[in-house]
Amino acid sequence: MKLAILGGGGFRTPFVWQALLRDRGFPRVTAVTLQDTSETRLAGMRTVLDQLAEGFDDPPRLSTTTDLDRALEGSDFVFAAVRVGGLAGRCADERVALDLGVLGQETTGPGGLAYALRTVPFVVDVAERVRRLAPHAHVLNFTNPAGITTEAMQAVLGDRVLGICDTPSGLGRRVALLLGHDPGHARFDYVGLNHLGWLRRVVVGGRDVLPDLLGDDGLLAQLEERHVFGAPWLKAFGNVPNEYLYYWYRNAEAVARIRAAALTRGEFLLRTQGEFFDRLPHAGSGAAQLWRETVLDRSASYMAEAKGGEQGAPENPEPPETDPSQQGYAGVALAVMAAIARDEPSTAILNVRNGSTVAGLPADAVVEVPVAVDGSGVRPFATDAPDLHQLGLMQQVKAVERHVIAAAVHGDRTEALLAFATHPLVRSADVAEKLLAGYVERIPEVAAVFDRR
Repeated sequence: MKLAILGGGGFRTPFVWQALLRDRGFPRVTAVTLQDTSETRLAGMRTVLDQLAEGFDDPPRLSTTTDLDRALEGSDFVFAAVRVGGLAGRCADERVALDLGVLGQETTGPGGLAYALRTVPFVVDVAERVRRLAPHAHVLNFTNPAGITTEAMQAVLGDRVLGICDTPSGLGRRVALLLGHDPGHARFDYVGLNHLGWLRRVVVGGRDVLPDLLGDDGLLAQLEERHVFGAPWLKAFGNVPNEYLYYWYRNAEAVARIRAAALTRGEFLLRTQGEFFDRLPHAGSGAAQLWRETVLDRSASYMAEAKGGEQGAPENPEPPETDPSQQGYAGVALAVMAAIARDEPSTAILNVRNGSTVAGLPADAVVEVPVAVDGSGVRPFATDAPDLHQLGLMQQVKAVERHVIAAAVHGDRTEALLAFATHPLVRSADVAEKLLAGYVERIPEVAAVFDRR
């Protein structure tokens, strides 16, 4: 099988590669094409992947290209993990919002809308190329904001586009392990949109064991989300929110902490990633180790503002998952790919078409819910209705997402203004106008969306 990785010069590509190296099922991926706009990133990442493959028998054939059509043609699976506008665009996403006193974060709030505006036209173009050049391929979409970009691509390719985020699956896995259960034998009741969801039950042997965690202060103290939300709030919720809900439930504190920090997350990554690629040509046989060290540095500062630290100086650094077979979204993606290609039944929490899964949302809306996957496709599990708070928040955000997709597809400024103005974390039409003006001024790829009209 052939796999195309769009954004293949990106920093997380080695996670996917390590999972592929360890996959010995049949059929398996035998050819991988990395596609990126930067020859320098592609050359550097190929060096890292070649070193990671040392000692493995029969690794997939690896090629690189800047040609999108060449990468896609004849692919069986496509991993899409692109960043339109690069990290400089992410920095602008953050700073334009923060300068106006609202949340500056990559996917949540106005920064996520700016990111979506410039990314949706690209992923729709990718979907149209896949339809032409790889008509049977499934697209595993990691491109943020994952719920929005998946929904936009599904308008072209339907259910062959699946959105993947490692946060929900990682949360369920951590909770099960903390309680001493095998995650593979647990069923997770999770409902939401991408970066906006709640783990409501963890069922093992027919019994919900989540109350065991919420009722045990010692165990709860070991859960990362306890440091994000506080134990009293988790007990009050009766569930475990996705960590990104920190930006909703503690919005004022989040904005204040990010504004007070010397660097935003984007600025920190721009600096560290730039240093990595500057050092990589001189790393020789230590290229893979340099990547590992940089991963540790990046992971330690992930959501630092929610955990009592700041970018580059986290208070409670935690190492990333060390088992390559469980490397976040790579592990989820490989399990999904094996389920489809080899008819190996699996379950996962994915971004998929709603259908009738969540009452109160449109059938063609993308939601993030547990699904069964096998050779016949993807089927969401029956899901209990969200409570009023959850559903109301999901409906508000889904309406915003649909405005931003319409704005990006049609180059419509009015739709873009509606997206910013009706976002619950903006709460001001005047601020919405300033946000859109700021993003158009600072990010060429956003300005280009409206220049097409």
